[in-house]
Amino acid sequence: MSANVPESLDAWKMVTARKRFDGQASLAQLSRLQGLLVDVEGQCTYALEFGRDEVLRVSYVELTLETALPLLCQRTMKPYQHMVSSVQRLGLIRDEADEAALPEEYEALLVAEDGFLKPLDLVEDELVLLVPLVPVSPGSEAIDREWEATAEELAKVNPFAGLASLKKQ
Repeated sequence: MSANVPESLDAWKMVTARKRFDGQASLAQLSRLQGLLVDVEGQCTYALEFGRDEVLRVSYVELTLETALPLLCQRTMKPYQHMVSSVQRLGLIRDEADEAALPEEYEALLVAEDGFLKPLDLVEDELVLLVPLVPVSPGSEAIDREWEATAEELAKVNPFAGLASLKKQ
């Protein structure tokens, strides 16, 4: 993690001070993300900007992420770099009931009772959400082909054929 980004910080004080933190984290530091990656080589560049929307009266943290995630393409079964560039505005809430009051463009972030949050946890949470369900490298073509049944498959006895004879009785 970068030297100027604290390990944990008081979210409400950061909102009041309108603080911004720029940092970098190694993918190897993100333990929950590691199981989704082919390898853990690489860096994630991020920024956390705290503020308050005066019109909507919402305290927020804006998280900006830039990285390349090494994923395994499920079409070619070869590793590729999945480019990530994301800006997410998280509305800070104290209670789950406050989520309904957030505007549509805000994602809810439940802040602990003590008001502290860990920047690296925010970065990791967002990266986990940005990993595609089925990673497919750009430029890989889908196989569009009719598959004919083999003679062996056609010769197999239908397991429900016995039921059909019972139905006729």
